[in-house]
Amino acid sequence: MRIALDATYSIGPELTGVGVYCREILHGLARRHPEAQYRFCYRSHKFLKSFSAKLPIGVQRRPFTESWLPTHDLFHALNQRVPNAPTRRCVTTFHDLFVISGDYSTAEFRERFTAQARTAADRSDLILCVSAFTASQVESLLNVPRSKLRVIHHGVHAPAEVISHESREPIVISVGSIQKRKNTARLVEAFEQTRPGWKLILAGAAGFGADDITARIQQGPRAADIQVTGYISNAGLEALYRRASLFAFPSLDEGFGIPVIEAMAWGIPVITSDRSALAEISGEAAMHVNPSDTAELAHALQTLMDQPGLRRQLVTLGREWASRFTWDRAVDATWAAYRELL
Repeated sequence: MRIALDATYSIGPELTGVGVYCREILHGLARRHPEAQYRFCYRSHKFLKSFSAKLPIGVQRRPFTESWLPTHDLFHALNQRVPNAPTRRCVTTFHDLFVISGDYSTAEFRERFTAQARTAADRSDLILCVSAFTASQVESLLNVPRSKLRVIHHGVHAPAEVISHESREPIVISVGSIQKRKNTARLVEAFEQTRPGWKLILAGAAGFGADDITARIQQGPRAADIQVTGYISNAGLEALYRRASLFAFPSLDEGFGIPVIEAMAWGIPVITSDRSALAEISGEAAMHVNPSDTAELAHALQTLMDQPGLRRQLVTLGREWASRFTWDRAVDATWAAYRELL
């Protein structure tokens, strides 16, 4: 079996959710299913940079040249963007459609994204969706028959050791871009309504609307208790996961939400939204809130701040729930989709 995959989004010093997914699937397939021949393809702006990344044994590196794609049994577009040239079989991963469904980007980007998504939906033989929520959006917004969709959840890497509840600090962390869609401004406002004694750490790069959010923090009454780290390395993030006693992720729209499962795996009780994919992927192991209700979010924060016993219950539920989400499981389900087509 000869498989070409678009590896473009796996390259870069500051990988976010899509980049992490691409890296894990690419390397996981080569490790768990070495019987296939893999070519990792990189678009022109990333091809030279790709040489800084070590490839698995037996994998070939190629520039993204569409003329040779038909020589492969299957092409996998890992980020809902397919080539113009025809392929024998095409699998596409859809992560989310919030650019189409919400006001979280510029009009120009929304138009370009929508066109790419429709083209990918039309040309794909199978579409892998990272959640049932994303699958429902692909079906309704892009008019894709349910028979073409397969739901494959992301995974996380669980730590070998989890820090005890008693050793943690009174810190709330939130991981993700500082932007409107992540609901960062409302989280800040809700935190400001809680009693002093805790700190809020926002770990993530600046996104759409970040300047307004940062200005809001600096002008607020709890500015001294709120830290904005910018993009944070894996080592830095793990250090925060060892310190924090609460994790808040009240995003307005997510196709999956890796940080929620990651926090659970690290033994941190989670507050997250009751909508998009977040209710689906957090199950009964998190405290759910209406992300548009600041008072409800503030009440949830204060409740968990005040009740260490409830935090411990959520830690136990969260670790058990997070154990279901592994990258090996995601890789094997992806391989099963390939086999289904071939």
